[in-house]
Amino acid sequence: MEANWSYQLSSSSSSSSSNNNNKTTGGLSFLDELTEAPLPPPPPCTQILSSECESSSVKCVIEPLNLGGITLLKGRVSTKDVFKLPNSDLLPGVYEGGLKLWEGSLDLVKALHSQIHHGNLTLSGKRVLELGCGHGLPGIYSCLEGASAVDFQDFNAEVLRCLTIPNVNANLAKCSQPTPTSKLRYFSGDWSQIDQLLLRVDDTEKDLRTSSEQSPAAGYDIILMAETIYSNSANKSLYGLIKKCLNRPDGAVYMAAKKYYFGVGGGTRQFLSMVEKDGIMTASLIADIADGSSNVREVWKLSLK
Repeated sequence: MEANWSYQLSSSSSSSSSNNNNKTTGGLSFLDELTEAPLPPPPPCTQILSSECESSSVKCVIEPLNLGGITLLKGRVSTKDVFKLPNSDLLPGVYEGGLKLWEGSLDLVKALHSQIHHGNLTLSGKRVLELGCGHGLPGIYSCLEGASAVDFQDFNAEVLRCLTIPNVNANLAKCSQPTPTSKLRYFSGDWSQIDQLLLRVDDTEKDLRTSSEQSPAAGYDIILMAETIYSNSANKSLYGLIKKCLNRPDGAVYMAAKKYYFGVGGGTRQFLSMVEKDGIMTASLIADIADGSSNVREVWKLSLK
């Protein structure tokens, strides 16, 4: 299913007063009024080498995951073991939920598979970036589909070391076809600063924390992100990063998320409203999931005009 940008933000009809207050915000003024507590300074942006996972003492349990004809592996680690925190979804500015397997990640893999099956997408030979990767399943799927390079980014270096890299290694090791030859890299840090590493890296894998000789690299043909737009305060930085990193003119973003993240103010409607106002990208809905067990989820494709 693919449709051009045709969504409308619903307006409240509970009273004439609320209607008047909601005219300029499409009925989502209550989301705009939500305030987020000040966050601690973000961790430094760093390239994480694949060998760094070997020094981790955290146990990563690998389990099979069937996604309707696609079988991948998912790692499972304890938030308490990695961050010394209770097993919670996230702690803003400290731990951004990368150890949890979010529904949107599964939705995105299925949507990519469907797009390829119907001839609307090819990942072969593409440079791919997965933002907020966590388990890295969409990026892993891109490797298996022949992407030439896949970069994985997460806010927390610990997520990459303890979960993403072991999960990537496990999936590629079990591949029955010839081992994928995608060039793989891993980056941690905040979206407001990470472009300095993503766009200025050496071709050979080395620790950029001590490197002073960096050369510009090409942008990305495909940017993938799942459940990344839950925080309004971070969405501006996320969108700015996308615009810096996306190849022109044919680059595309595939975004899986919930319509609304109740209590925090984010969601596809808020994010797409920002994109629409900017005016340089178009959006197409390629999948929506209303299974009755959770908030309505969607997968969107964003392209440059």
